Amino acid sequence: MPSVLIVKTGDAFPEVAAKHGDFGVLFEQPMKRVVPYTIITVWDPRAESDAPALAGLDGIIITGSNSMISNAEPWSEALKPWLREARKRNIAMLGVCYGHQLMAEAFGGSAGDHPDGREAGTFEVERTHAADSDPLFSQLPTRFMAHLTHGQSVLIKPSDAVVLAFNSHDHHQALRYGPRQWSVQFHPEFNTDILRAYIERMEDALIEQGEDVSALIKKIAETPHSTSLLERFMTFL
Repeated sequence: MPSVLIVKTGDAFPEVAAKHGDFGVLFEQPMKRVVPYTIITVWDPRAESDAPALAGLDGIIITGSNSMISNAEPWSEALKPWLREARKRNIAMLGVCYGHQLMAEAFGGSAGDHPDGREAGTFEVERTHAADSDPLFSQLPTRFMAHLTHGQSVLIKPSDAVVLAFNSHDHHQALRYGPRQWSVQFHPEFNTDILRAYIERMEDALIEQGEDVSALIKKIAETPHSTSLLERFMTFL
């Protein structure tokens, strides 16, 4: 039976967790649909400082967070050498949002505030030519919709990372670091209801940025292609 560790770097908003489950549940459900007998463990490094042993792990997923990668919190910095060792062992990995930025920094890149501010809503993402031969991304259409909510981004990718997807806001929407190690800025675990709750939570900040919040909410749409990444990731364990 495959064994997957979900590294829970943050908490979903209370109203989201009450209705849909916290981040551990949001990632576990689609994975279990593909491989019901998967052994899934959730580890919160903010509360438990001792990292789980890598031996015996087939996959690692690093979730999003309301924390900022630029704050370099001790629990977050401590994950970087652990992730480098996991990559060295070729354990399958998928980082999402904060996890995306954390993996990029762990492998030699840098992340921080996006110069154009927050990206929040359902937006189009485009695959690069490099994605044509990527085992995880090659099955996606050239352009697909994704749920996004982030104020920080990968600003400089690791020198050996391959850009797999981008859009007009962010040049690093998806990166590959090795044969089974990926990260994405968008949220494949979100549905339309969850994204709407996040936008409503950030309404004041978005208005201050000059965004039309009602228009962002109106444009929220299903994202079957980006959502499918979680299920396909399971085939690489």
